[in-house]
Amino acid sequence: MDMKKRISMELGDRDPSEVLELDVHSCRSGDGEVEGLTDEYKELEFLSMVSVGLSSLAKLPPLPKLHKLEVNNNTISGGLDVLVAKCPSLSYLNLCGNKIKDLASLEALRSLKSLQRLELIGCEVTSLDDYRASVFDMLPQIVYLDGFDPEDNEAPDSEEEDDDDDEAGPTGDGDDDDEDEDDEGSDDEEVTLSYLMKDGIQDEEDDDDYVEEDDDEDGAAAGPGVQGGEKRKRAPEDEGEDDDDDDDDE
Repeated sequence: MDMKKRISMELGDRDPSEVLELDVHSCRSGDGEVEGLTDEYKELEFLSMVSVGLSSLAKLPPLPKLHKLEVNNNTISGGLDVLVAKCPSLSYLNLCGNKIKDLASLEALRSLKSLQRLELIGCEVTSLDDYRASVFDMLPQIVYLDGFDPEDNEAPDSEEEDDDDDEAGPTGDGDDDDEDEDDEGSDDEEVTLSYLMKDGIQDEEDDDDYVEEDDDEDGAAAGPGVQGGEKRKRAPEDEGEDDDDDDDDE
């Protein structure tokens, strides 16, 4: 499939200005130039044109918001100054497997102030003596070259970092919730226990206010509707009668 048709297929029903990422790897460029990509793709941030037969980037349209460009496994040998004019926000550039033979071909990248990662594995320039030190000296804004910094520390994988953040999820919230639930449970238990103890004390006090009535033979003493042997509330006059009985006995 040629590049122009592939870009049209990837676009679908969208407006070009809505496209943020575009991957057209493994299609074919008829004359080694960028085809089917216009300045309407002004919001594009990621562009992959891997193994499409590119030998030049001269027809690349202005892409002011492009951060990541993959053009590895093509036959590009120079002309990288076009990136300075058309992709000023570029922070990642993959040129692996191209025809970059000398440091002079890379010198134009010095003006890409946002460029932090550069990939050149598979290019002839990597076989030069002191290749890594020379590139870092020539392009001081570069943080990682071929996946490593000047001290040979490996560059982080941004995709893995995103996955780790998603898996980790929020921290601390769950423990706080559990502690709050435990505290609420303890409070409820204390209230319930206090209530029961208070209720038990009240029952004992109520029992003291009741007296046991003796059953008459015919049950009349219990009064109408009251069965013998039931407790009734001690009336104030009862207390007086008890006192009189005690005086009579004396």
